[in-house]
Amino acid sequence: MIKLSYDLHIHSCLSPCADDDMTPANIAGMAYVKGLDVIALTDHGSALNCPALAKAAEKYGITFIPGMEVCTSEEIHVVCLFPDLSNALKAGNDVYSRLPDITGGRGLFGHQLVMDEGDNVTESVERPLWLPTTLSFDELFALVESCCGAFIPAHIDRPSASVLSQLGFVPPGSRFSCAEVSNVLNLPSVLAKHDYLRGCNFICSSDAHSLGQINEANNFIETESRGPDDILKSLRNLKPT
Repeated sequence: MIKLSYDLHIHSCLSPCADDDMTPANIAGMAYVKGLDVIALTDHGSALNCPALAKAAEKYGITFIPGMEVCTSEEIHVVCLFPDLSNALKAGNDVYSRLPDITGGRGLFGHQLVMDEGDNVTESVERPLWLPTTLSFDELFALVESCCGAFIPAHIDRPSASVLSQLGFVPPGSRFSCAEVSNVLNLPSVLAKHDYLRGCNFICSSDAHSLGQINEANNFIETESRGPDDILKSLRNLKPT
């Protein structure tokens, strides 16, 4: 087993709430400066900047995991991670089709910039990526599972946009085995109130919307290799340290 530092919740300039300088090359460079072994890109409702960041991360020897942060119909945020670009982009197309069909000109909902590996803008997405999809919590789990991904309810200790803030409980029949906290100090109080979560693994990532917010190398996961498949397996089955 090897121990890897990670930040698995990072937004790029494709997310309307992120800084424009959160470009693929800048994110990879900052992750390298901060000593991270593994990063994931989790833009709201889209994986379109994942190909560019995959190439940027490779130049620094950083393992890259493509992903998204999806808002369900219950307004629950979920980090969705995938073993490869093909599955991430497939899931991204499905998620995009379940967003409100609202457009009003480029820039109305934020810049939402898609970039190539040279940080050149190739597209500006028009649908509002941060809005709730028509996918329920359970439907999103099924979609992520069909694409060999890891379904991770986001920042469950926050007072908004989390499964606990929106519902007050873990939905009956849930099958996720990993969840995210924004602060590990909040974990004991969460576990004391929700029995289901006592059987889960937990990650603590930055939810970075600016370069300075990307985590230092303070959080680690033990895994069999640096490969995305083994990392996702560890998220599902092993206790991060």
